[in-house]
Amino acid sequence: MGRQILIAFIVLVLAAGGAGFLWMQQQAGTTAEQRQRPPANVNIVYPRMAEVRDRVEAVGTLQAREDVMITAEVSGRIVELNFDEGQPVDKGQLLVQLDARQARADLQVAEAQLQDARTKYDRASRLQSNNSISQSQVDELRTAVNVAQAQKIAAETRLDNHRIEAPFAGVVGLRDVSVGTYLNIGDSVTTLDAVDRMELTFSVPERYLGQITRGQVLRSSTAAFPGEAFGGELSELGTRLNPLSRSLPVKAVIDNPGKKLRPGLFMAVSLTLQSRRALVIPEQAVLTRGDNQYVFIAVDGEARRQTLALGTREPGKVEVVSGLAPDDAVIITGQDRLSTGDAVSVLEGDNALIGGDWPNRREG
Repeated sequence: MGRQILIAFIVLVLAAGGAGFLWMQQQAGTTAEQRQRPPANVNIVYPRMAEVRDRVEAVGTLQAREDVMITAEVSGRIVELNFDEGQPVDKGQLLVQLDARQARADLQVAEAQLQDARTKYDRASRLQSNNSISQSQVDELRTAVNVAQAQKIAAETRLDNHRIEAPFAGVVGLRDVSVGTYLNIGDSVTTLDAVDRMELTFSVPERYLGQITRGQVLRSSTAAFPGEAFGGELSELGTRLNPLSRSLPVKAVIDNPGKKLRPGLFMAVSLTLQSRRALVIPEQAVLTRGDNQYVFIAVDGEARRQTLALGTREPGKVEVVSGLAPDDAVIITGQDRLSTGDAVSVLEGDNALIGGDWPNRREG
């Protein structure tokens, strides 16, 4: 029995030793293979100083600078419609005429009552001079004249309200009424929007508050008119920051050539702010993983990952707030296949990739 146990133990020791030997051989082969892997050929550039501009990109919904729902102020039947849907109208232009026969008759009655009250008051005033009428009677007649005058003004107003006019120049919308329709007080007729210049409300992050002022020029665009830009300028700045978004609501006035833009349109706006000198690198060099942005730099023949804090982005370049120095060799080709510690060979001369005005050699 003891002999069998000894034999089993020896077998186990031999098996473990053999497995360990094989593992060591595999590791040695892998290490040798890594040592034999040729360095990756890469191109580099060095960060440079350049002019950058902070730019606010935002979206908002377009609205007319002036808009109103045209409604009836008195009841009456429509006898005349003087506008076409979707067409421009002038300020004061007659849009709808209601049947005003009763209103004109009421005005005539009010005028007659006023004339009668004035006649009675004038007669009483002459009689008062010889004490034929008391002062109280004269005062009552004067009050009657004032009341009749007010009734005449009210009758004139009611008559005028049978004419529905455009309160400002603009474009009328669709209508749901026709000649013969009876309108009650408050019934809607159509909409009216002033669309020569439109108004867009959007928000600016609080970090840019010191750079925005009224009158700053901006550009806007919409998917409704791809490839077309609409100019404008900041017109109003809010007084309070939004406590959730930490941004300030602002308004811009947008040009509307040809009256293409309409209220309710979704717009993207780009507001360019102050310029400054900053360190920039090619946008193609930057890699992103999660919330982290980084580049690879070449140091003594090896790739090293460098995490960055980035600022303003412009076509082809991005501002580096922190993480790089001007003499760091930033890898711009093949960096997506690199890991920290990988051997790299920097291409120079005719084999170097030189893009734009980026330096690929240390200056000085």
